[in-house]
Amino acid sequence: MSMFLHTTGMIPKTVRIKGKTLPDTPGVYLMKDAKGKVMYVGKASSLNKRVNQYFQKAHDARIEDMVRQIRSIEYIQRDTALEALILEANLIKFYWPPYNVLGKDNKSFLYLAITKEEYPRPIFVRGHDLGEDASKTYKAVFGPYTSPRSLRAALDVLRKVFAWTSCTPGMKRPCFYYHLKQCPGVCIGVADKESYQKTIRDLIRFFEGKKDVLLRDFRKHMRRAAKEHRFEEAAAYRNKIFFLEHIQDVAILKREHEAVDKILEGETSVNIFGRIEGYDVSNISGTSTVASMVVFEQGAPAKSEYRKFRIRSVRGSDDIASLRETLIRRFRNRWKHPDIILIDGGKGQVNIATSVLRHLNLAIPVIGMAKGRTRKKTDLVCDDTNLELCKLCQKYLNLFIQVRDEAHRFAIAYHRKVRRMKA
Repeated sequence: MSMFLHTTGMIPKTVRIKGKTLPDTPGVYLMKDAKGKVMYVGKASSLNKRVNQYFQKAHDARIEDMVRQIRSIEYIQRDTALEALILEANLIKFYWPPYNVLGKDNKSFLYLAITKEEYPRPIFVRGHDLGEDASKTYKAVFGPYTSPRSLRAALDVLRKVFAWTSCTPGMKRPCFYYHLKQCPGVCIGVADKESYQKTIRDLIRFFEGKKDVLLRDFRKHMRRAAKEHRFEEAAAYRNKIFFLEHIQDVAILKREHEAVDKILEGETSVNIFGRIEGYDVSNISGTSTVASMVVFEQGAPAKSEYRKFRIRSVRGSDDIASLRETLIRRFRNRWKHPDIILIDGGKGQVNIATSVLRHLNLAIPVIGMAKGRTRKKTDLVCDDTNLELCKLCQKYLNLFIQVRDEAHRFAIAYHRKVRRMKA
């Protein structure tokens, strides 16, 4: 039976495809030459769409040369794009394909290393910094990774179930991640060392591609804890199981890669699915003016990060001046900085926000959403020096509408509370 691909795609019939078709699911693909040698390993949120792209548009000379040599394509499906990212690194390390490393210094690749400290941490290390025997310095090393942005996004996702430390013991105040329950309190000396070591072992197993093993162990521990009436512990394992079975990363990493494509085309660089902060000002006839700050991370509300401001320096109805005070007060705090700011408002609000950030020497992209009288308008507004930003954000308009509406809801709720207190 012929193994040539016969689909509506652009892949030529001279290229053999495993199973004849490419699925529209996450996974890793391996490009092979006429001798069966692996030339290139790549990851994809959709194997079908990503592989077809190689044959649909022009590329640089290196990729064009590789495409001419492709005679077969194999793939390995994964449940999530995050797992595809991990498998890609492991396969690159195994095959070291020429077109993954052509024109690059092998030692310049990025690796994920787990330190050998009392409380081990995952850190990024370049190949030339690993040393001759990395096993003497690190508990584990994973990579090489071709996309630092994707690796950071993956770690942000995983930290919600594998809560590790990124700080050192002996701090007077808890770190930012402790408040998010994504650090067990190593910073202030409240972490249980035995539990923490187990968390790191589990993180290592995940990067070894052993998600199924982790799930089996978590289910066993959950049943045992429930049987022994340790219900809080059982609930924690239940939550971990649910997280690993429902990792919401496919759309995140897919959209992130689309943003990277835009960067390659010379447009604006912004991590759409990093941290978005949304702001709105609320008052009635210039009284009891308040402002809200809501936070979306990985495309979802992070309600523990929300903040509200009671405006102090502005008299009367002046939304622009109120926004200026809000942003100045916000950035006086040592809160995590956003990847992008969304203002519920138009050109005036965007300009004042940009001015405040410039004064504070912060390079954070700002967009506005002009709401109109009925709050049905969804026009994106950028300052005149960054119009390409709106083109990129327009692709994720629904997300920014959610942020805008949530900022408005939170501001209105706080404004009503303030008015009740004054009554």
